[in-house]
Amino acid sequence: MINQRRMQNFEEDLRKVFQVSSLLIDDESHLHAGHAGAASGGGHFKLKIVAPEFKGLNPVARHKAVYAALNRHIPNEIHALTITALSPDEDAS
Repeated sequence: MINQRRMQNFEEDLRKVFQVSSLLIDDESHLHAGHAGAASGGGHFKLKIVAPEFKGLNPVARHKAVYAALNRHIPNEIHALTITALSPDEDAS
């Protein structure tokens, strides 16, 4: 239940910054049980976000924008984050 609420908070913060057309957040913390970062309570998450704000940005700039939107959650709630950030014209799903 705690991780579900965390992911809802992540989604709310992302939607405040981006005009999200698609968003998937997966909690992969169970894959990292025993990892040093897991001991602090921070989870491992995989994120796919599609938003027009990513058009024209390189991957580093896209990741920086996502990290900035989720900054208040790092490192206490998010220890590791895998990011796929696409503009709508790049999304084939």
